[in-house]
Amino acid sequence: MNERIKKLKQEVRDVLENNILPFWMDKMIDQEHGGFYGRIDGKGVLHPEAEKGAILNARILWAFSAAYRVLKEERFLEEGGRTKEEGEMSQVQAHSTNLLPPSSLLLPRIQEMSRRAYNYLIDHFIDHEYGGVYWSVDYLGNPLDTKKQFYAIGFAIYGLSEYARATGDREALEYALDLYDCIEEHAFDKEYNGYIEACTREWGVIEDMRLSELDANYPKSQNTHLHIIEPYTNLVRAMREIEESGMWNVECGMWSENSTEIKDSYTKPLVLESISPSTLLPPHSSKRLHIPQIEASLRNLIDIFTDKILNPQTHHLDLFFENDWTRGAGHLESYGHDIECSWLLHEAALVLGDQQVLKKVEPIVQMVAKASEKGLRPDGSMIHEANLDTGHVDDDLHWWVQAENVVGWLNIYQYFGDEDALEKALRCWEYIKKNLIDYQNGEWYWSRHTDGSLNTTDDKAGFWKCPYHNSRMCLEILERIIHCSLFTITWL
Repeated sequence: MNERIKKLKQEVRDVLENNILPFWMDKMIDQEHGGFYGRIDGKGVLHPEAEKGAILNARILWAFSAAYRVLKEERFLEEGGRTKEEGEMSQVQAHSTNLLPPSSLLLPRIQEMSRRAYNYLIDHFIDHEYGGVYWSVDYLGNPLDTKKQFYAIGFAIYGLSEYARATGDREALEYALDLYDCIEEHAFDKEYNGYIEACTREWGVIEDMRLSELDANYPKSQNTHLHIIEPYTNLVRAMREIEESGMWNVECGMWSENSTEIKDSYTKPLVLESISPSTLLPPHSSKRLHIPQIEASLRNLIDIFTDKILNPQTHHLDLFFENDWTRGAGHLESYGHDIECSWLLHEAALVLGDQQVLKKVEPIVQMVAKASEKGLRPDGSMIHEANLDTGHVDDDLHWWVQAENVVGWLNIYQYFGDEDALEKALRCWEYIKKNLIDYQNGEWYWSRHTDGSLNTTDDKAGFWKCPYHNSRMCLEILERIIHCSLFTITWL
């Protein structure tokens, strides 16, 4: 294996298993009121009565479900696909010599974290009366802000579909499909195409559609579309895996009878001891989904990005829009979203598997990544965004931007053979290691200011600071190396 790639794999696995995941397992579980605490501030102080956000909880669900799935697969492949007896003997020998791989020790805890996140999301964030998910609940788990922000519903789909992929839990997939229904029924703009930002709890019109106080109040945004295409891509994956397992009858769109077993993506059947047909949700009526319907939604989202959100002059992604797709809020450039979108858009096209779509998308993927270079600094880090109308530049070096910067350039290297892209990814990883990882207390800091000072004003964990961008960076690297035989170029 290329020595630099081998080193990168070892380092990100170590950070994932010894820095990111343990922080959330050791410091964020709310043993008294259930689920997870809503906030640890930038100075490391726990706020046990902080509100609990849907985005935080859905991202915890995604992160620990994905970690369980990927680390389990990596462990199996490292063991060479041993038989059950050989694997048990290997574990006995490893225990006796204290050589058991870290993932072997972590997997049960990771699995329990994903189950905890799943249960809390279903019990406290799902609106069982009107559908969708609440924006937030209080520390006791009672609904607090009940608006329906489609960005948050998208992340709930992302987490639920990943949990289904990791565990084979069909109830989770049913909930994900219900939330897909909610988005398509209440957010999709049948006149101008695309998806609006938000509704009231009862799906009525809401005046303030903003995700946060930092956003402009427009009915459509690049950010929400990005985090709808992302879960729809994962939902297609999950549906196909279920179909391939024989549990899903694609012709009638229903679960196969008496099927309580799903095959892992890499190994022997995983028996779902806690799932039986009696635990399933009632079948959808006339809206019962077929995989082609979700694929059609994904295909349309790809076209929205290439034809409406992409600025054809600058190759950056415009950020805010009126219903008719007139650009709003001025000339804004978000370099972190550019590089993140470059690989998520590519991922959507790859999962869709349509060669004509790929032919259209792949040049755009490279153009958007190239445009994001405007935010790069010589040390490999990337600044956040700029307002070209006012001249204001947010040159803080945010944790999430750096994580997406690594994945985005690694994707360009993997699929297009761009050696310079690999250098960009590795330089940014060096910046992360030296400047953002909190080796003493766990997790990553929110950002460094442009003068190099540490940002301890923003949260270490909270409504918007979640184990998502950084854990996904690690998992993307691990999974891409695991499946290196699928690469367009050779890493080995």
